[in-house]
Amino acid sequence: MATQSEPLRILLIGNGGREHALAWKLSESPKVEKIYVVPGNGGTADGLRKVSNVNAVKPDDYPGLIAFASGCGVNLVIPGPEVPLVAGIEGYFRKAGIRCFGPTKEAARMEGSKTFSKDFMARWEIPTAAYKNFERYEDARAYMDSISHGVVIKADGLAAGKGVILPSSKAEAQAALQRIMLDKDFGAAGDKVVIEELLEGQELSFLTFSDGERVVSLPPAQDHKRIYDGDNGPNTGGMGCYAPAPVGTPELIEEVHRKILNPTIQGMRKERFRFVGLLFTGIMVTRDGPKVLEYNVRFGDPECQTLLPLLSADTDLAEIMLACTESALDTVRIKIRDRFAATVVAAAGGYPGPYHSGDIITIDRFLSRTASQQDSSASRENTGSSDNIIFHAGTSLSADTWQTSGGRVIAATSTAATLKDAISNAYTLMSTIHFPNMHYRRDIGHRALGPQPSLLSASLPNDRPLSYADSGVSVSAGDQLVRRIKPFTASTARPGAAGEIGNFAGTLDLSAAGYKEPPTLVAATDGVGTKLMIAHAMNKHDTVGIDLVAMNVNDLIVQGAEPLMFLDVFSCGKLDVSVAQAVIKGVATGCIEADCALVGGESAEMPGIFPIEGTYDINGTAIGAVTKGKSVLPDKEGMRVGDVLLGLSSSGCHSNGFSLIRKIIQERAALSWHDPAPWVKGETVGESLLTPTRIYVKSVLRAVKKDLIKGMAHITGGGLLENIPRMLPSHLAASLDARQWYVPEILRWLKKTGDMEESEFARTFNTGLGMVLVVAAEKADSTSQELENAGEKVWRVGQLVERSGDGCTVENMEVWR
Repeated sequence: MATQSEPLRILLIGNGGREHALAWKLSESPKVEKIYVVPGNGGTADGLRKVSNVNAVKPDDYPGLIAFASGCGVNLVIPGPEVPLVAGIEGYFRKAGIRCFGPTKEAARMEGSKTFSKDFMARWEIPTAAYKNFERYEDARAYMDSISHGVVIKADGLAAGKGVILPSSKAEAQAALQRIMLDKDFGAAGDKVVIEELLEGQELSFLTFSDGERVVSLPPAQDHKRIYDGDNGPNTGGMGCYAPAPVGTPELIEEVHRKILNPTIQGMRKERFRFVGLLFTGIMVTRDGPKVLEYNVRFGDPECQTLLPLLSADTDLAEIMLACTESALDTVRIKIRDRFAATVVAAAGGYPGPYHSGDIITIDRFLSRTASQQDSSASRENTGSSDNIIFHAGTSLSADTWQTSGGRVIAATSTAATLKDAISNAYTLMSTIHFPNMHYRRDIGHRALGPQPSLLSASLPNDRPLSYADSGVSVSAGDQLVRRIKPFTASTARPGAAGEIGNFAGTLDLSAAGYKEPPTLVAATDGVGTKLMIAHAMNKHDTVGIDLVAMNVNDLIVQGAEPLMFLDVFSCGKLDVSVAQAVIKGVATGCIEADCALVGGESAEMPGIFPIEGTYDINGTAIGAVTKGKSVLPDKEGMRVGDVLLGLSSSGCHSNGFSLIRKIIQERAALSWHDPAPWVKGETVGESLLTPTRIYVKSVLRAVKKDLIKGMAHITGGGLLENIPRMLPSHLAASLDARQWYVPEILRWLKKTGDMEESEFARTFNTGLGMVLVVAAEKADSTSQELENAGEKVWRVGQLVERSGDGCTVENMEVWR
């Protein structure tokens, strides 16, 4: 056991960038006499003062480590990675009388078992995501089927940083459960899983020293887990980091300590497994405040490489660690430099999948400095600045030559007076490092510096000619989609338009379409909106194409135009041909119903714009015509006080208000899209909501051609109150009577569950009326009969009056309560 005056001889266990950074900072301590690193890497092997790699004993041979430590007079052991801590290495050395900076096996369960740590947080009311633990696959699978919110799936045990999965769809979540619990991708670590709510916000890493009672945290850091720019691609151990993160305000730091860190340490003490060492707490800063994502029981990587250079020159890391082991953290001072730090990590090509090792690493020494090149006693010349440091990770040193030996190979860390300069300097430093197939992100710090998408690809191979596919765009998938949808488009053919695709543009012969003289052309463009999110969640894509056509052609018909041709745009991050095919099939169905030809479109594959795999957006444009000599509606000059308002029944929610609908379903009612719909029997919530928007073209066009209609309003976003006034002259208003039409049960349920006021309901939803028409009083009956003969449900809902205020009022709305 070391005393205050006894020189420290340290055994540091690990071989990553974290261990290189720890060795570098510890070697600056006047209290430290020697640091043995087992097994170390090319950086700790390269002349770092007081530091030697040890290969005679393996890092998981605890009796061998104890024998080595005893023989070399080691009096402080520092395990770097989590595996030895979770395995109980602290207890081995405690029994041997050698102190260890690290938690007991019992305390290390905070990282070693996700189910244990989540239950601990629940016991001590520490804010975290809602969760459930599962030991049986069938129970986990059934639970996933029952929920609709985004989730995170975590293997219970240690899985080399790969056991946390963020599925982007329910199908992906179910596949992840099968891989973890049945296929045993992570071995025994997947015997149990945690399924927790997906939190939204910014992540922060808090690295906190603890002596079992007190805590002192380093500045909050923000790392970058995904392999590619824009936070895309699979998770890694960490591709970069910066600190202090601007989102970590003094107020937030105080709140994290008050609500999370202090209760955590005190809860562990009261449950008789005191935490001694470095607690890494992953935090999500949500709109409801900070919440715990996970605990780790050791320094993070690359957070360690980022934060240690921010310690002042007179802050002794070895003294801090010694104080923690002696329950004396309050006796040391931890001072932080008034600077920012940024770290960029370079990985081997292929990481986090299979990667090649043994490539030679070269560094332009006249521009940079490794953590080994520390003073005049170093084995290589120190020619760099102390604010620019290279930390080794997956490297080895052989015959004075560095070689790659791991996935994350090396990191460039810089400190500067501003975060922008620290990041810029780190990239300058990274440019001095070279090895084959080297990969690093070009957007470290993008959250703090603002939206600055990289124009460089960080994932392209450099050992062969490039193709378009290397950018994430599949030309062959696009060609396959065109072949599959050609029969659909051909089925929409009409006189004047063949419904053929594959040309540069679609064509329409107006004379063949029946227009002998030049007509007035009318165009409309629209999308489907967030209703698509339900289609994504349900993996049901065959109806939203009908919605797309309806939203456009219904806008045409209110102008009195006959829809003639339609074009669509399908945009996605990665083209799933089967999904796109289902969507376009729906578009074709809608075009047939509207009697317009699908003459062209675009499938736009845009990696990075759509970061969640499987998501897409659709937009469309409809073009129609009004016969020469016919007026384009509305006929505002022809409208009179006393004109009748006819309402056409909607099919439900149509395609508007879905941002609010999702809130009501998921948050107010806590329903899954797969739950039985409470407003109708035999359908799930999602199936009912995906009922397509009604297309009114054929029925309304019959009345238009007989000059029965003066004006029409398509009831979309803005409901009755915002859409009806758009067709009226400034001196007239619409007066509706809510008793005169039927509100569908789905809309009644949404209003009640959302506790919506009547006026807000009328301003948000169609309330059961998909179209409202203005007709002369004397033509009201014949118009109604014409529309009913064409299959519409028609109500006489009100009349036009002199305007004295709002353009639309609805009387007797209390019937909606």
